[in-house]
Amino acid sequence: MRTVVWNDLSAEEQSQVLQRPVQMSAQSLEDNVRAIGDAIKKEGDTALIRFTEQFDKTLLTDVVLPQSAFTEAEQNLSDEFKKAIQNAYNNIYKFHEAQKPSPISIETQKGVLCEVLTRPIEKVGLYIPGGTAPLFSTVLMLAIPAKIAGCKRIVLASPPTIANEIIYAAKLCDIDTIYTIGGAQAVFALGLGTEKVEKVDKIFGPGNSYVTEAKRQVSQMMNGAAIDMPAGPSEVLVIADDNANPDFVASDLLSQAEHGTDSQVILVTTSQAMADKVNVSLDYWLNQLSRKDTAIESLKHSTTIIVNSLAEAVKVSNLYAPEHLIIQTDDARSLLNDIQHAGSVFLGQYSAESMGDYASGTNHVLPTYGYAKTVSSLGLADFSKRMTVQEISKDGLKDLGPVVSLLAEKELLDAHKLAVDIRLKAIQGD
Repeated sequence: MRTVVWNDLSAEEQSQVLQRPVQMSAQSLEDNVRAIGDAIKKEGDTALIRFTEQFDKTLLTDVVLPQSAFTEAEQNLSDEFKKAIQNAYNNIYKFHEAQKPSPISIETQKGVLCEVLTRPIEKVGLYIPGGTAPLFSTVLMLAIPAKIAGCKRIVLASPPTIANEIIYAAKLCDIDTIYTIGGAQAVFALGLGTEKVEKVDKIFGPGNSYVTEAKRQVSQMMNGAAIDMPAGPSEVLVIADDNANPDFVASDLLSQAEHGTDSQVILVTTSQAMADKVNVSLDYWLNQLSRKDTAIESLKHSTTIIVNSLAEAVKVSNLYAPEHLIIQTDDARSLLNDIQHAGSVFLGQYSAESMGDYASGTNHVLPTYGYAKTVSSLGLADFSKRMTVQEISKDGLKDLGPVVSLLAEKELLDAHKLAVDIRLKAIQGD
C-alpha cells in the first residue's frame, strides 16, 4: 500500500487521497442498464431467459427454482455447516428482534391525541449476487429482519447456478420462492413484475455496478419498487495506534480487499513503524489467499495515511465515512463518541470485521462510497414504514381549532380554514 503523511498534503491532495476508485463510465452504464429494463418491460420472462443465457451462460426452462432443490440442498450440506449457520441465524435474529419499535401515543394538548404506528412492507424482494463466492450470509442479513418485521411476501433472486448454501439459508428463513435470475434483469423483474416473477414493493441486496444502477432506475420509475440504499464496492478503514497487532490489521484490510478489484482499504495510523509492519504482514498473508490476485488489484488503489494523533485519525475517518470502521487502539471505545460517519464500527483488537459479516448479530448490508454520512446500516426499520394517527376530541377542537383556522387563513388556504370553522360552528350549534 502506498503511504502518505496527512499533514504534508494540501487540502486538494487530502481530498484526492480519500477518493473512491473510479467506476465504469456513468453514461455508458446508465444506457446499457436502461436497455435491459426496457426489454424486461416489453418481453417479460422471454427477456429474462435470453439475458440469463447471454450473461450467465445458462438456458433456463423456468425462472422459478423447483421445490425439490430445497430438499436436495439440505441433503448436500454437512451437519457442521448447518450448526454454524444456525448459530449465526440465532444471533442475527436476536439483535434485530431487539429493534422492534414501540407504539407512540401522546396527548400534545388536552383533547389532541397523536400516535405513531409501524406496519410491515407487504412484499419484498431480496437480491443475492452470484460470482465466485456464495453469499449465503447476505440471505440471513436480509431475510431475518424481513421475517421479524412481518413482511407478508418474501422472495429471493440469485443468478444460476445457485449454491446449496444460499438455498438452505433461504429455507432456514422460510423463503419458499427463489428466482434463478441475476444482474440488472433480476432487479427490473422484481421491481416491475413479469409473467412468473411477482412484483415486489421494495428491493434489498448488494450487487455490481449494473445491479446498483438498475436499482436506482427502477426506484425512479412510475409503479417501480423502492430500494434499500445506494451502494458501491466494499471498503474498510482501520485506525491503528503503536500497540495494534499488525497481523490483525493486515488481515482486516485483506478481508475487504479480496471482495473485488474495485474494493478499497485504508489504514490510518499515528505510527510510521506500524505502517511498515502492516506492509510486511500484507506481503506475507497475501500469499496465503486463494483470491490473491483480486486483493492485489484492490491494494493498488488503497492507502496508508500517517497522522499526528488519534483525534486526527478520527477526523480523517469522518471525512471518508467508511462502510466498515475498525478501531485497533489501546482504548478503542474512547474514540466512539467522536465517530460521526460509519456504516458499522468494530472496537478493539478482537473485533474482526468478519465477525459482523457473518454471525455477531449486526447487519452487514451497509452504505458505501461515503453514503454513511446520510444513510444507516440496514435494520428492522427498513422493512417497515411508519404512519401517524391523530384523534381530536370536541374539547380539543375548541382549543386548537381557532389556532389552525388562523394559520390556514394566513397561508391563503380557504378550504383548510373552512374544514375547521365548519366544525367549530357545529359545536357552537350544539
